[in-house]
Amino acid sequence: MKTTGRVNGIISNIVIVKADGPVGQNEICYVWTGDTKMMAEVIKVIGDAAYVQVFDSTRGLKIGDRVEFEGHMLEVTLAPGLLSRNYDGLQNDLEKMDGLFIARGSITDPVDYDVEWEFSPLAKVGDKVTAASWLGEVKEQWVMHKIMVPFTMTDCYTVKSVAEVGKYKITDTMAVLTDAEGRDHEVTMVQKWPVKQAVRCYTEKPRPSRIMETGVRPIDTFNPMAEGGTGFIPGPFGAGKTVLQHAISKQADADVIIMVACGERANEVVEIFKEFPELIDPHTGHTLMERTIIICNTSNMPVAAREASVYTGMTIGEYYRSMGLKVLVMADSTSRWAQALREMSNRLEELPGQDAFPMDLSAIISNFYSRAGLVKLVGGQTGSVTFLGTVSPAGGNLKEPVTESTKKAARCFYALSQGRADSKRYPAIDPLESYSKYLEYPEIREYLDEHIEKDWVDLVYAGKTIVQRGKEANDQINILGDDGVPVEYHERFWKSELIDFVILQQDAFDDIDANCPMERQQMMYKMVLGICNQEFAFADFEACSQFFKGLINLFRQMNYSEWKSEKFEGYRKQIEQYVSEQSK
Repeated sequence: MKTTGRVNGIISNIVIVKADGPVGQNEICYVWTGDTKMMAEVIKVIGDAAYVQVFDSTRGLKIGDRVEFEGHMLEVTLAPGLLSRNYDGLQNDLEKMDGLFIARGSITDPVDYDVEWEFSPLAKVGDKVTAASWLGEVKEQWVMHKIMVPFTMTDCYTVKSVAEVGKYKITDTMAVLTDAEGRDHEVTMVQKWPVKQAVRCYTEKPRPSRIMETGVRPIDTFNPMAEGGTGFIPGPFGAGKTVLQHAISKQADADVIIMVACGERANEVVEIFKEFPELIDPHTGHTLMERTIIICNTSNMPVAAREASVYTGMTIGEYYRSMGLKVLVMADSTSRWAQALREMSNRLEELPGQDAFPMDLSAIISNFYSRAGLVKLVGGQTGSVTFLGTVSPAGGNLKEPVTESTKKAARCFYALSQGRADSKRYPAIDPLESYSKYLEYPEIREYLDEHIEKDWVDLVYAGKTIVQRGKEANDQINILGDDGVPVEYHERFWKSELIDFVILQQDAFDDIDANCPMERQQMMYKMVLGICNQEFAFADFEACSQFFKGLINLFRQMNYSEWKSEKFEGYRKQIEQYVSEQSK
């Protein structure tokens, strides 16, 4: 028997319900206004009063309107058919909705229940299985989608029967499992899981031990992201957060990409919808959309659903991770998520923290980021969820609460600089403010030494030191003037500019320069570093400036040339000759 209730108070999208039975925290309910039912979530319970946040406009709702509690938390449907879909934060399929604006109370199925999938069994009769064990697989786009023991079935089971090779709907019984007490359990291709509860169906969660290539030089070379790691990109409006995220999503070494637009402007989301189906994935040769899921809550969609959208994206990511896949989850922007938390907290009249954000904001963000990671699955395979979020601090203030709280949780910090954006130095990642704590991990150091270059981390820090010394020299030149400092200061400054223009800047809209493989990055970086380590004897600062400007121009032409092409090798020889002439 379901618990019901009546509306007893309304504060914007927070509704106070007088319940006639037991109600649980985070339980889902439906609030009726006329013939329209709106989904809501319980966020606070005091006695028989349940405070629920409604995921729609509450306009027209009246005291005494009916409420029905569902007895379960906010869940996502996990089954074949998720890839290539566009969802809202509650996993409604946006393509099945009518009209320019989403009608209040609109609910659509997240997957198609009538499609038949070609199933191949992996488990055999008599096998011992538990939650997340693989029973079989179907081909979803080009990904082998594993059919698993539901995450809720945590006991040990014996496989009684498995479906044979053939075509089945997701609601068909694919296996029968027998528990320790002899009871049979039928398993289909579809399962549900609460979004705010982490999927912990794995045997071990080791530290990340390899980097995830993104094709973006200032990230891969200077501050690499680990596979199964966490990072975030804070920066003021217009600094290029969205373009950088889109570039990473196109090029990253991942099997599945989940884009969570939790508060982006609608035009940015439309750009994803329009661009991704046309792009060819460099890793597979298929269209990029085939391995992408978009969860979209733009700034004009319900605020409460923004909070749900990041959890929905992470839960789907954990589902694909359990199949042994590399998943990249990206959220733009988590500031909107934090603002939704602030609005809810204010309406609940909770004690405010800094800038009126919830007191436990830091704990909420840390708890969410901890769901990413590399895991060892029950079958011995490994899977990973790498999470990268963006933060939009008001006025570009990186000391505000959301940025500071995220800094404690994430291991990579890619700070976008307004100054670099204004001078068109894209991506505007500040090389001195940004960092990757994964460079300190012995496992990552060992991986870099083995797969890229011996003592690669030392080379990275050498480059950062040159950039730092160049900035200090530039400050001296600006204060004392060109003639007021020795030529060595100009040389130091221009060496840092060489690293900046050749390594730290990249054209995201050029077919070749947009995606720079690690092999090419290594060769270019070592070449630039070799020049920076040379001593030159310039007659004056003008000669120094002219030399490095010519050198930078040659390197940039090289960046726009296809890797190892005749044109590329031609520019390399020109650079070597140009430098050797000056060295004399």
